This record gives sequence, structure tokens and C-alpha cells, in this order.
Amino acid sequence: MVELDYARLEAFARDRKGEFASADPFPHVVIDDFLPPDDAEKVLAEFAVTESGWNHYHHYNEKKLALTDVSRMGPHTQQVFAALQDDRFVAFLAALTGIDALISDPDLDGAGMHQIVPGGFLNVHTDFLSHTVNSDWSRQLNLLVYFNKDWQPQWNGALELWDDEMSRCVESVEPAFNRAVLFHTQSRSFHGHPHRLACPDGETRKSIALYYFRDEHERQALTPTNYRAMPDDPAYKHVLVTVDRWLLRVYSTLKRYTGLRDGMIDRILGRF
Repeated sequence: MVELDYARLEAFARDRKGEFASADPFPHVVIDDFLPPDDAEKVLAEFAVTESGWNHYHHYNEKKLALTDVSRMGPHTQQVFAALQDDRFVAFLAALTGIDALISDPDLDGAGMHQIVPGGFLNVHTDFLSHTVNSDWSRQLNLLVYFNKDWQPQWNGALELWDDEMSRCVESVEPAFNRAVLFHTQSRSFHGHPHRLACPDGETRKSIALYYFRDEHERQALTPTNYRAMPDDPAYKHVLVTVDRWLLRVYSTLKRYTGLRDGMIDRILGRF
């Protein structure tokens, strides 16, 4: 069983909630040494042996692998996800962020284990703002935890936080081992790692992601991931980013209203 250091976390919430609220370019905070060291090591080890069930997200705005089926994860990784969905951890998040009535997502819609292989990337974007299946849920927080030992800056892969006009990168966070990044999911929370990974073959950028929601008790507008081109990108890339963004909106609509799931679309795309 994973035992989080709640004395440390709750003190962190008291000391850093002002920093979270006032952070530039949008509310966020970085937490180093996030998990107990042994737990972080065990999750890293299970990345190496978890082979089946990965979905391939390969389109113009991203190239990554994701595993959202908890039953296919290693036993210790399952325990970590359970700990990060526990009511006491959710209460810690509320104390740190000032966002009340938070709920975790047992379906891990868009979340889970993520790996980026050499050449992979994730264009700058804002996340979807409502759950694609539980249509009354508004998305409030994004928690990322990294599992990359001895990651080199020249390999790229830093998480970039951009201003709301997409004119400049305000902060760059290296995906260091056992480092967590928590941020408020808003229409202006532009983030990503848009530069293709240049890590050696056999190396991947590893992370887990969890999203936290609030039940608004009324249907929320479907607001899919909003990808943006970089300011200095040529005109054709702006067009392609926009087209891909429109296709993702269609896909999100199908997920909400037809029951289509990521694994199904992965199998369909695999034929092409």
C-alpha cells in the first residue's frame, strides 16, 4: 500500500497556496520529491515491464503512447493511482488550490501512464474543459508526475508554460524524476513540450497524469483540447494545427455521444 507523506503535503499546501494562486502565466506549482522514494522507484520499474494496452496518439499535434486501463498497469502503479484518487489526497489538492468540491476520475479520461519516444512531442495546447463521458463534470486540475532519471536538457521534453496570447514561453520545467506539476485547467492554461525529443534510442519521457473535476450538476459545453501553433511557425503549419484541432473536436463529440473509446480509435487508426 502506498503511504503518502501527508504531514509534508499538508504543510506544503499551507505554505504554498498563495504561490499557486499567483503563479505566472496561470495558477501552478512544482513539487519535487513528490512520492515516497521507494514508490517512485517501483513505478519507474513497472514502466519497463508494462507492454500491452498502450494506445498510440499519433497525429499532427502529438506523438505519444498512453495507457489508461488501470488493470493493465503494474500492481504498484495501480496503488499509486489509488492513493492519488483517495479522498484525503483530493482534500490536500483543495487546500492547496482553493478549489472546492473536487472529485477524482476513476475512468482516467485522457489521463494514465504516458510515454514519449524519440521524435515524439506534444504541441502547446489547453486541455479539454469538461469530461467527455460525464457531461456534468468540469475539469479543474491537471497533475503530472515524472519518472525520468538523469534526463538531459538537450534531449528536449521540458514542460513549457505559455502566456494566454501564445506569444512567449513564461516557464520551462524539466521532467525530472519524482517531480510533480499541478496546474489549474483553464481556457488560458497553454502548455506542452512541442520540440521533438532527441533522447537516445531506448530512452523515453515517462509520466503519469491525473485530472480532477467538479460536478456542476448541469451539462457542460464540450470543449476539446485546443492546440496552437508556435508564434514563429510558417503559415502552412498554422493551417495544419487548426485542421487537426477540428478533427479532434469531431472525435471528442463521438466519444461523448456514441461511446467511442481511445482503444477503438487506436485500432482504427492503426489500419492507416
